[in-house]
Amino acid sequence: MLPIADYLGPGGLLARRVEGFAHRPAQHAMARAVAEALEEGGILICEAGTGTGKTFAYLVPALLSGRKVVVSTGTRNLQDQLYQRDVPRVRDVLGTPSAVAVLKGRANYLCQHRLEGAWMDGRHRSRELADLLSRVRGWAARTERGDIAELVDIPEDAPVWPLVTSTADNCLGQECPSHDRCHLVEARRQAQAADVVIVNHHLLCADFALRDDGFGELLPTADCYIVDEAHQLPDTASDFFGRSVTARQLLDLARDVEVEARREACDPTNLAAAADPVGRAVRDLRLAFGVEARRSAWAEVAAAPAVVAASSRLSEALAELAARLDAAGGRGKGLDNCLARAQTLGRELTVFRAAEEGAGEIRWLETFQTGFRLNRTPLDISETFRTQLSRRRGTWVFTSATLAVGGDYGHFRQRLGIDEARTERWDSPFDYATQALWLLPTGLPDPSEPGFNRAVAELSVRVLQASRGRAFLLYTSHRALNEAAAFLAAQLPYPLLVQGTAPKAELLDRFREAGNAVLLGTASFWEGVDVRGEALSVVIIDKLPFASPGDPVLQARIDALRASGGNPFFEYQLPQAVIALKQGAGRLIRDVTDRGVLVVCDRRLLSKSYGRVFVDSLPPFRRTRELDDVVRFFADPAAAGQGGQATTRTASA
Repeated sequence: MLPIADYLGPGGLLARRVEGFAHRPAQHAMARAVAEALEEGGILICEAGTGTGKTFAYLVPALLSGRKVVVSTGTRNLQDQLYQRDVPRVRDVLGTPSAVAVLKGRANYLCQHRLEGAWMDGRHRSRELADLLSRVRGWAARTERGDIAELVDIPEDAPVWPLVTSTADNCLGQECPSHDRCHLVEARRQAQAADVVIVNHHLLCADFALRDDGFGELLPTADCYIVDEAHQLPDTASDFFGRSVTARQLLDLARDVEVEARREACDPTNLAAAADPVGRAVRDLRLAFGVEARRSAWAEVAAAPAVVAASSRLSEALAELAARLDAAGGRGKGLDNCLARAQTLGRELTVFRAAEEGAGEIRWLETFQTGFRLNRTPLDISETFRTQLSRRRGTWVFTSATLAVGGDYGHFRQRLGIDEARTERWDSPFDYATQALWLLPTGLPDPSEPGFNRAVAELSVRVLQASRGRAFLLYTSHRALNEAAAFLAAQLPYPLLVQGTAPKAELLDRFREAGNAVLLGTASFWEGVDVRGEALSVVIIDKLPFASPGDPVLQARIDALRASGGNPFFEYQLPQAVIALKQGAGRLIRDVTDRGVLVVCDRRLLSKSYGRVFVDSLPPFRRTRELDDVVRFFADPAAAGQGGQATTRTASA
C-alpha cells in the first residue's frame, strides 16, 4: 500500500511543505482507505465530516497511484477550485508528473460558429445584448480555453450565453465549419490525454446516458472514479436518465432556423414563416399553464382545454417546420441539424402527450417566468446505475460530508443500486462542544400553525440582536422567506440580503464584505456555501427540510413505495430531510477558529419520535432550550451552556 504516513502524517511531506497544514487523523485514515480501494478495486462509500480535509485525502493517493482518475464534483465552482488550486498544490508538493485537465459540459464553452451567427443576426437585439455580444467577441479573440467562466463580469444567466454556446441539440459536430478551432473539442482532447480529469456530476451522468444511446463517450475510461459531494448524485442521475422538452430548446430551434437560412442564402422567408408559429405556440403553451410558476404532474393539466389546444398547435407547428426543412435538405449542415432537432422534439412531444402513466416514470411539468420544461423522470434509477457501475469495473469512491443517516448508508446505496461496498465514516475534527451552541427554542407554535412564520421572525430578531447580525436564515419555502424579509426589513439595523434580489455569488460577496449582514435564502444556500470567520456566526433554520408534499416526483415515488409495500416516510422522506438538515447546519462551523450558534425552530425535533434521527445525525453541539444562553455565548462563548450539554427536555417545545 502507498506510504500515506510519509505524506499526510504528523511529520509528513505536506506538513513540511504546505504552509498552515496540520495533521488530521481523520484525513490520514481516509487517505489510507482511498489508497486501499485503489489497490484492491471495488466501491468505497465514506462520509468525512466538515473540516476533515477530504479533498487532500483523496487527491494524495490518487496522484501517487499513477492511474487514470476521474474526479466528479457537485458544481462547476468546485471543479474550478480543484483544477486551479487544490490539484496543482498537491501535485507540486508530491512532485508527480501527472497531467491534469478539467472538462465541463458544452454549454460552458464558447462556440465560434454560434457567436458568428449571433453577430450576423441583428434582429430584435437590444442595446444591452449588443454590448454583451461585443464584449464576448473581444474576449473570443484572446481566450485560449474558451471557458465562459473567464468572463466573471457577465452573470451566468445573462441572455447572451445561449446565443454563443452550443447544446447537444444544436452542435454540428465534425460538420461544423469552426470545428478545427472548437474549444470543446480541445478540452475533450486534453481530457483523453490527462492522468486526472475533473468533471461534474452532470457531465458524468451525461456520459452514462450518451454511451447508453450508442453515441460514443464524453469522458475517457478511467481506472478510478472519485465522486465528491456524492449526496447530490442520485437526483442528478434521475434527471439525466429521463427525457425532457423545454421552451428554450424550441425557441432556440426557431431562432436557429432563421439564422441558418440567412447563412446558407436559401429562401429565408419560407422557413421563417414556418419557424414563427413554433415560437408563438411555445408562448401560448406557457400561458396555458397559468401565470404563476409551478411544478405539477402532467395529469393535473393534460385535459385542460387551453393546454390541449396549445400543445396540439405546437405539435402541428413542429411538423410543418420539419416538412419545410426536409424540402430544403442539403442546403447546408446548419439547416440539416435544424431538421434533425425538429424531428426529435416532435417525437419527444408526441410521446410525452400520449404516454401512459406508470411504466416506472412520472410525467410532470415545471414552469418559469417565460418558459417551461416537460419531463419524463424515472422513479427508480438503481438498476440503471448498477449497470453503469458494472461496466466500469475499476475503483469507485463516493464521499461527502452528508451521506449517512444515523450512521447508516442504506438510503444512499439503495438509490444508486450499490449492493456491495466498503463503508467508512469519520467525524469532523472541530470541537463543536466549545465552538458552537445549538438552540432548540421553547414557546414556538407547531410549523403547521398559522402564526409559525411570524413567531420564527420575532425569535430571529432577538437572536440577531445578540449576535449583532452575522447570520444565515435558511428557509424551506420561498413564501416563508418573503414573509420574513418583509418583517425583518423594518426590525434590523444590519444589512439585509435576500435571495433573488441579486445573483448568488454577488450576495455572498456582499455578505462577506459587510461583516454584520443577515442573508435570507432557500435551497441553494443550504449547501455548497463556505463562509469562514466571524461574518457568519449564526445559522437559523425555520423547519425540518422535508420536501414539499406537492412535488410531483416526490408524490410519485411515495405512491410507488407504498404500492410495493414500503414505508415512504421512513425509507425516503425522512432520510432526505436528515441529509438536507446536515447540509444546512454544516454552513455554521467551517474552520477550527469559527464560533457560532445554530437555531432550529421546529419543535418536532423533540415532540416527534423521528426527531431523534435528526438529533443523532448532527455533530455533538452543546444544546440548550434557553435564549439567555445564546446571549451569554456571544458575550462570553466559554460561559454559555456551562457543564457540557444544556438541557434537552422532550417536553412540548
